[in-house]
Order: sequence, then C-alpha cells, then structure tokens
Amino acid sequence: MYLTKEVKANFFKEYGQSEFDTGSPEGQIALFSYRIKHLTEHLKVNRKDKATERALVRLVGKRRRLLDYLKEKEITRYRSIIKKLGIRK
Repeated sequence: MYLTKEVKANFFKEYGQSEFDTGSPEGQIALFSYRIKHLTEHLKVNRKDKATERALVRLVGKRRRLLDYLKEKEITRYRSIIKKLGIRK
C-alpha cells in the first residue's frame, strides 16, 4: 500500500505539531495533497476510472475547505503551508 502508518506519521510530524497531532489542518492538508498527487497519477493511466475521479474531486474539495478555514483563522499558518507544499489558489 502506498500510504503506511510511518508515511502518515512523517506527514503529521513534518507539517503538524507532532506525529500524534492528526487533527491539525496543516497535517491534514499535507496528507490530502499527497493522496491527490497519487490519485492524479493513477488517473493518467486509467482514464475511465470514474470512482477514483470522484474520490479525487472530493479530496480536492476537502483540502480547499481546510485551506479556507486556515486562511480565515490564521493567515500566517496558511501562507506557510502554501509555501511548503507549493499549492496555489
């Protein structure tokens, strides 16, 4: 499997407060970005996989909502996670 416990822990450790802080918006955004990248690569090969396409659209929406929340609450944290991940609106 492409997403193991260790990989998840590294995301939360690098982008969140700690590896056990799975609720931080930064960690969740980083994890969603990783999954979005993986699904995008899958869809390049399997163009007719509509279920994966729907899952990808839902993930992008979740990430967008978390980014909007972070932008409203703390703009500095928003700017730092955008810069780290290379995401732009």
